[in-house]
This record gives sequence, C-alpha cells and structure tokens, in this order.
Amino acid sequence: MSSLSLRLPDSLHEKVRELAQRDDVSINQFIATAVAEKAAALLTVDYLEERAARADHGVLRELLGRVPDVAPSAGDELPANYRPSNKALQPTSRARLKRRARKSSGAARD
Repeated sequence: MSSLSLRLPDSLHEKVRELAQRDDVSINQFIATAVAEKAAALLTVDYLEERAARADHGVLRELLGRVPDVAPSAGDELPANYRPSNKALQPTSRARLKRRARKSSGAARD
C-alpha cells in the first residue's frame, strides 16, 4: 500500500469528514472508495467505447429489423416531454479528449 499527500480546500475537507462520519468509515477509506468508484466509471466508459468500435452495424440493423413495429405496452411509453439527449453536450475528461485526438490523428496517417 502506498501513501499519498492530498491538499483539499477546507470546505471540501469538512464535507468529506461529515460524509465519512455519516457513512461510518474513516476519511481515508471514504477517499479511497471515491477514487475507486471514479476509476471504475472511467474504465467502464473506455471498455464500452472499445466494444462499440468493434460493433458490426449490419448485425445490429438485422436484429433491430426483427423487432415488431407495434405500439409499446402500457407503462413502457416515453414521457410526453421526452427529448433524446445530445451526446455532444456530455462532459468528457481532458485525458479522454486527448486519447481521441491521438487515435484520430494516428488513423489519418495510416
């Protein structure tokens, strides 16, 4: 196990202390768990992006073509105020943007 010195603003440190106490864990355990959750989320996105890149769109269209064109069952309808999300507006980490830029520039050179 390694040791890490961390600087937090006083206000955030106080919130972390309160939340850790409420969760009945040490501040160290609270921060370690938070870092693990964030890492898992980022790694999951990377995994899903990699899997999506290997997708066979022809197979997807074939599978979707098998779905009957019928109205949804009661309770499965979209809400009246539903609007599809715009993925371009979703937050993306700087590191992920840099990786994408490197991938696209590498692909352009090939």
